[in-house]
Amino acid sequence: MKLSDLDILQVGHTIQIAGAVFADSNALYLCLLPDEGAEGRRIETLDMDADDWARFIRQTDLLEAEVLAKAKDGTLAKVILRKSTRQIEQGVSWTVYRRDGFQCRYCGADNVPLTVDHLVLWEEGGPSIPTNLLTACRRCNRARGNMGYEDWLKSPYYLQVSRKLPLGIRADNEALVKALDTIPRQHVRSR
Repeated sequence: MKLSDLDILQVGHTIQIAGAVFADSNALYLCLLPDEGAEGRRIETLDMDADDWARFIRQTDLLEAEVLAKAKDGTLAKVILRKSTRQIEQGVSWTVYRRDGFQCRYCGADNVPLTVDHLVLWEEGGPSIPTNLLTACRRCNRARGNMGYEDWLKSPYYLQVSRKLPLGIRADNEALVKALDTIPRQHVRSR
């Protein structure tokens, strides 16, 4: 597979680090991070030259994403957001983890690395503030990807994993749909 076969803007966003590869003279060793099993996923090899590597590393460092935002005249304009605008302060993340009981709000996992997930997607101008964030395990966060929150709650994946949740947490997740319009959107400027 070539790098040009990928949507480079997904690298660092939906295409994330899931392990490392080591080699000796006899073999390549694919070492997956915990909770990153390969079941159900293809394993692809990217053949990259030096220029491809430079583009790939730049994307993982900058994490550019194309989004649509309203221009001053009300029309939609394509803009590029960069990783530096997406950094979430640790204090904000820890506030969200504490509030959510240090467990994934989607599947209830509490023994895996946790992330924060934006209710209103970052790509849609959703701010990195506690009212727009939920605790999510890496697997659930990746499964949601850039799916809208209301659609996510109806997705087969969420419906399956949320069966383990107490009814109160599932109800709280569903109640958040009504709050989506109250979450402020960030103003996004083009480059």
